Amino acid sequence: MKINLQEGYPFFYETHMHTNQGSACGRNTGFEMAKACKELGYTGVFITDHNWGGNTCISRELPWEEWMRQYATGYRDAKRFGDDNDLDVFFGMETGFTGTEFLIYGLSPEDFIAIPKLRVCSIEEQYELVKKAGGMVSQAHPYRVEPYIPEVRNFPDYVDAFEAYNATHSSPLSVSHNVAEWNDEAMKLALLHNKPITAGSDTHSTNLFGGGMAFKRRLRDSKDFCDAVLNNEDYIVSDGQYWRDKKGQILAGLEIR
Repeated sequence: MKINLQEGYPFFYETHMHTNQGSACGRNTGFEMAKACKELGYTGVFITDHNWGGNTCISRELPWEEWMRQYATGYRDAKRFGDDNDLDVFFGMETGFTGTEFLIYGLSPEDFIAIPKLRVCSIEEQYELVKKAGGMVSQAHPYRVEPYIPEVRNFPDYVDAFEAYNATHSSPLSVSHNVAEWNDEAMKLALLHNKPITAGSDTHSTNLFGGGMAFKRRLRDSKDFCDAVLNNEDYIVSDGQYWRDKKGQILAGLEIR
């Protein structure tokens, strides 16, 4: 199967994806996830496994550096496939604070190792530390309501962007968290605070939803992705059902066939 890319935006990236090597809720390895994304038509992917504040499968008892090295296993496994098969594989992290989650982009595993304070920081401190290191923070699925999220909390002062479109909420292929209105509310939140948006699938297996962000050019690395988002570069997003512009307006239906 292939996803129908839109004319003028041939470079398509999955920005929110989990592996069973870093996330306890993941079902496939990084290699398998990367291979499935390549086959569907993605140009690149971010591996964003859950960290110690979320559903990680890495022992929280490990020292910081060893924890980070084990945590990055899914990313390295995906990159092994990507390096041999023309798929860009970038590192990211989904951080958790009592159910409120954030996506960090633009930092490498080595960058994280150099910031041990991240393990014990607050949401406010996380933003300061990530920005100082040259990264970007996007609040993940801001309006998702589930038992593991005791309350909806939004932090516009401590993020660079909002994940307005999470394909798990809206894709007809999704069988969990499937409430499209959560995306609508997240888009309104981004517009209210004049923040850029990100979009991804939040997929945990090779059953892909087709969410993500499409650009006019190929991205060089994860910092280039951050620059593109923060500098208002032209891109469109997929919610797994429709292609949309950065204001949330529907451009076309999305097909996977």
